[in-house]
Amino acid sequence: MQLRDKVALITGAGSGLGLATASAFAREGARVVINDLHEAAAREAARGLGDAHAALGGDVSKESDVAAMVEAAVARFGRIDILVNNAGVADSFVPTVEQPLSHWQRLIDVHLTGTYLVSKTVAPLMMRQGGGAILNLNSIAGVLGLPVRTAYSAAKAGIGMLTRVLGCEWGPHGIRVNAVAPGYILTPLTEGLIAAGRIDPTRIRRRTPMGLLGAPEDIAEAMVFLASDRARFITGVTLPVDGGYCAFGAPSDAFAIDDLDPRTAA
Repeated sequence: MQLRDKVALITGAGSGLGLATASAFAREGARVVINDLHEAAAREAARGLGDAHAALGGDVSKESDVAAMVEAAVARFGRIDILVNNAGVADSFVPTVEQPLSHWQRLIDVHLTGTYLVSKTVAPLMMRQGGGAILNLNSIAGVLGLPVRTAYSAAKAGIGMLTRVLGCEWGPHGIRVNAVAPGYILTPLTEGLIAAGRIDPTRIRRRTPMGLLGAPEDIAEAMVFLASDRARFITGVTLPVDGGYCAFGAPSDAFAIDDLDPRTAA
């Protein structure tokens, strides 16, 4: 029960990594406010966690929605101890010269501006409370150069620097700001990309020193640690949770695929 009696607001938590994080936080004793652009998805997710938790709709890229969301969370629970900026939208995998400006703008608005907006709205409350923890969703795309992931990569790299800046600025107020950079995780979105032939899981496993794609729970457990008092002296960092993907740099496979090994079966 590392988060007993804490109140956590998690954006974009109706499914995927956000929902896995919400489930882990609830298990550790937190009362969770699940936000999602689709309020029905947020309500269903919160219902699955139990009556102690709440759901709120809202677009994190819209200042009025964010203000209303934070106000409603405080009205319900009286405080926000943990914020997880998880909300995001899918990338297009389209060459940069073919990407419309609207695609670039939407990804920047949701990922980067959304993280900024929700953080700056919650921070004054945390300052009055005497501290808190803010966790952001970076990505290996914000650390490494991934072709055709232009807007997504730029937004995630911005989140990495925003994490550093806010960690330094708000440290004196007792607010820790950190990020997790997931590698290739087997979410429903990733499974859909695999099924569509957009990404090759075998190539990913060969490039990953641990030879595996991650599970949503791997990200959730890292979030639990960074949100807990066990990480009380950690701020301004991005923690890769990627099986060693970002660390590897040799001009060879990181992991030898053995089709007979059940750990590496596609």
